[in-house]
Amino acid sequence: MKKTVFLAYLALLISFLPPLLGADRPGAQTAPPEAAASAVLPEAPAPSAELAPAEPASAPAAQTRLRVLVGEDCVEMDMQDYLLGVVAAEMPADFQPEALKAQAVAARTYALYCAAGHKHGEADVCTDYACCQAWLSRDALRENWGAAYAANLRKIRAAVSSTEGESLSYEGQPVFAAFHSSSPGATEDCGQLWNAQPYLVSVSSPESAETVPGYVSTLVCEPLDFRDALLSVCPEADFSGPEEGWIGPLSRDDSGRVANVVLGGEEFPGVELRSLFSLRSTAFTLEYADGRFVFTVTGSGHGVGMSQYGAEVMAARGADYREILAHYYPGTSLEKRGGAPSQN
Repeated sequence: MKKTVFLAYLALLISFLPPLLGADRPGAQTAPPEAAASAVLPEAPAPSAELAPAEPASAPAAQTRLRVLVGEDCVEMDMQDYLLGVVAAEMPADFQPEALKAQAVAARTYALYCAAGHKHGEADVCTDYACCQAWLSRDALRENWGAAYAANLRKIRAAVSSTEGESLSYEGQPVFAAFHSSSPGATEDCGQLWNAQPYLVSVSSPESAETVPGYVSTLVCEPLDFRDALLSVCPEADFSGPEEGWIGPLSRDDSGRVANVVLGGEEFPGVELRSLFSLRSTAFTLEYADGRFVFTVTGSGHGVGMSQYGAEVMAARGADYREILAHYYPGTSLEKRGGAPSQN
C-alpha cells in the first residue's frame, strides 16, 4: 500500500513539473478539475496560469486573426471567434456582463502577449489551459450548455464584441495578463512565482466564502502518506521523531500565502507543497490533529493577476470592466488599436 501511494504521489508530482519548471508557474494553477465552461471556474488557467512571463517582441498594431494550436493542428481563427471560445471556457456565462468583458480583454491581451513572444512557433497560442488559455468549440459549448446554449452564447458574444480591439499594454507592449479563480483577500505578487512585473503586484480582492463556491477546501493526509510524499522529493527530510513534531516554522509572503514550511527539518516551498498534494492554492494552514495531517486551503489558483471571482464581486457592486482591469493590472493602459489609450 505504501509503495502504491508513493508511486501515485510521484506520478502526480511529475505531471506538474512541466508547468512548474516553465514558469513556476502561477497557480496556475495546476491542472484544475474545473477547467471547462461550468459553474465552477478554472484555477488557472487561466492564461497558462502557469506560464512564466518573458519579454515579448513588439506586437503588431492590430491583429484580427490568430493561428491557434488545437491539439496537433494549427488552425487560423478570427480573434473575436477565438475569444468567444476562451471566455466561455474560462468564466461561467452567468457572471456579470462587466466581469465577462474584463475576462475578454484579459484573454485578448494574453493571446497578443503569446503571439508577440512566438511561444508556439508557427502558432500564436494554444488551447491547453495548462499552457495558454482554455478554449471550447461551438460543439463542446452546445453539449455543455444544453438548452441554455443560445442565450449563453449571445451573452458572451456581447462581452467580446463590446470590447473588440481592446487590450492592456505596459510601455507599449502587451502585458502578461495572468488570471486565476479566487484569492484569499489579496492577489499574489508575480515576483513570488516568476519574473516580477510592475503591473502584477499584490492587490486586494473582495471575494469571500459567501461569494465563491468551495472557497475553503480541506485535505486530510495519513502520516505515512504524508511522509512518503515528502520523501519522494526530499529524501534528506527526517521523519524519525514523533509525528506531531514533523511540522516546523511556516512563513508567509505579503499576500498571506505560504512561502515556505519546514517539514522533517527541511524547508519546502509553498508552491511545491501545492503541487505535491494537489492543493487548490498556496493559501493554506497545516496542522497535525487527531493522528492526521490537515491542510485547510483558501481560494483557488496561482493568485497572480485578475481574480475571476473578485471581478464578479466588483461587477456586482457596480464596477465596470475598465475599473476591474485597472484594479488587477495597475499601471497598464487599456488601448483600442487605432484609438487613444486610457491610463488604468
